[in-house]
Amino acid sequence: MNKILLTCLFLFLTNSIVAQINPDRPSPITNRSSVTQDSLSTSSKISTSIKNLKNPKAKIEDYLIISHKNDTTYVDTTLTIQKDYKFNYLRKDDFGLIPFSNLGQTYNSLTYSFESTSLMPGFAAQARHFNYMEIEDINYYRVPTPLTELFFKTAFEQGQLADSFFTVNTSPRFNFSVAYKGLRSLGKYQHILTSTGNFRVTSNYRTKNDRYNVRGHIVMQDLLNQENGGLQDDQVELFESGEEEFLDRSILEVNFENAESILKGKRFHLDHNYKVFNKVVEKYLPQTLNDSTSKSRLAVRHIMSFEDKYFQYDQTSASTNFFGEAFRNSGLQDRATLENFYNQVQVDYFNNVLGNFQFNISNNNYNYGYDKLVILNGNTITNRLKGNIFAAGGKYHKRYKGFDLQGELGVNISGEFDGNFLKAHVIFKLNDEIGATVSINHSSKVPNYNTLLYQNNYLNYNWQNNFNNIETQQLALKVQYKEYVKLTADFNTINDYVYFKRHETTLQVQPFQNNKTINYLRFKLENEIKFGNLALNNTVLYQTVDDENNTLNVPEFTTRNTLYYSNHIFKKALYLQTGITFNYFTKYYMNAYNPLLAEFYVQNDREFGDFPRLDFFINAKIRQTRIYLKAEHFNSSFTGYNYYSAPHNPYRDFTVRFGVVWNFFL
Repeated sequence: MNKILLTCLFLFLTNSIVAQINPDRPSPITNRSSVTQDSLSTSSKISTSIKNLKNPKAKIEDYLIISHKNDTTYVDTTLTIQKDYKFNYLRKDDFGLIPFSNLGQTYNSLTYSFESTSLMPGFAAQARHFNYMEIEDINYYRVPTPLTELFFKTAFEQGQLADSFFTVNTSPRFNFSVAYKGLRSLGKYQHILTSTGNFRVTSNYRTKNDRYNVRGHIVMQDLLNQENGGLQDDQVELFESGEEEFLDRSILEVNFENAESILKGKRFHLDHNYKVFNKVVEKYLPQTLNDSTSKSRLAVRHIMSFEDKYFQYDQTSASTNFFGEAFRNSGLQDRATLENFYNQVQVDYFNNVLGNFQFNISNNNYNYGYDKLVILNGNTITNRLKGNIFAAGGKYHKRYKGFDLQGELGVNISGEFDGNFLKAHVIFKLNDEIGATVSINHSSKVPNYNTLLYQNNYLNYNWQNNFNNIETQQLALKVQYKEYVKLTADFNTINDYVYFKRHETTLQVQPFQNNKTINYLRFKLENEIKFGNLALNNTVLYQTVDDENNTLNVPEFTTRNTLYYSNHIFKKALYLQTGITFNYFTKYYMNAYNPLLAEFYVQNDREFGDFPRLDFFINAKIRQTRIYLKAEHFNSSFTGYNYYSAPHNPYRDFTVRFGVVWNFFL
């Protein structure tokens, strides 16, 4: 049945593409009433110059990018410091994360967000999901002429990272895009190769009267990593010694060289809506001339998504000294799978007096697990968690006297998993220069699938748990002064927190539930100070945790500071940006990484951190091309070899990397 549905969806998207092909170039899109600009994403306004576009009728503001929430921005070809922060494997600002030594590996988290509107548990191998593109990571497009973007960046030893994107409107109402991000990197250490691919296709269409809109995407992803378990205990001292012999990282011995893991998934997503009516009614009420026109709209919407994914760990022979005893000692292969078929029906009513109301009913048909039963110590561990979850929810949005009011809620009304959430925030301006947002969020959610059920060839990695829901409450405040200063703060309380740590008896990693309340407070300051062509960009994060069981560990201070110079040279033919970025976080009990689970786990044996990372960069922009050259961690040889991404997993040594982003407007 699922295959039939997927085939129908694929044929629908394919036929739509064929049906809308038009040899005539579409006229420029002129309706940009919904376009918004994030002032923090760029330090200067996007130029509307059309001298570099092949079609003189097109403007840069016509190249629209539409998020899954229908927030709309346009293509930005400027060179800013924020672009430098996003020029990485994830292609987004990775402040609060520290990458492993090789490109395409996981990231350790220096901070956590507990804001959630999810009613379903997450999949396994969460440490491998940083580059796994979810529904909210996929954008849609509307362009007056074909648009291409090419991204390239060097990797570590025998490889490269490339991301190619193309989109075109075959008519003013139909858009199609295709993209592929691929990586291969050997890495500096033994048995640490990465090979990943993210393929995505999107399309969107709207009828001539704009009453029916449809969009969809197909995403296929495979993220493969060789796993080595980190440095052996006696090799850690050799790494930290800094002796020249061991600066060749390939001679350091790792825990094993016979394992690899892969996270693979495909998703078919369809989102369409129909406006039942869109009325404008005149009301002759002289006392309320500003409200003399009543506008109302009723629409129905359907969202359908099918995702099939798995995480597989392969090892030619068992590493019993690392993971404990195994059922068999050779040819280990363990796979966790998830099939999730999601449907939601929405009714959306808008009235300019009452606001925007949305009511929805959704269904999740899930099937998670393994292909066999496990009997351990006389106990049978089931192999599947599957069923149907029906949920109901709603949203509200209203602008009233300078306040922007938004609210959202959801609750599971039937099925094996309980869950609910409530989210609300108010946006307002204190004056013409200062804006603020106050938010609250409550969530009750089932822990991730792999904490509830896990099976593996290693004996101590088999369990079936019945944990309580994780309960979180968050109060958040954001204050922004123009584009100069942004301050965010949030206070979180977490009950029944589920985490991984080593079992006291077996010394192997297993999930546990914290029976104490965790209080977690964060303050984050972002600002930029300019002195002519010089600028100092700062991001500072302060965190404090009250947790009796020490299950949520974060550094107290994390900072990123960039001093840089920007200017046009060669008669404004080239825009140059050069400077130094300083990254630092204080010592704390950093989480360790378990490659078998692809999860981080709590350790309270040794503190890590308190090492600076200095990067020198030269960036340049020539027409629509941005060029990036960076000397990463150039201080590594003189500030001490005590830098780690996780225990037994060193951070990157000094290296020079090059990259480019190139846009074509046809």
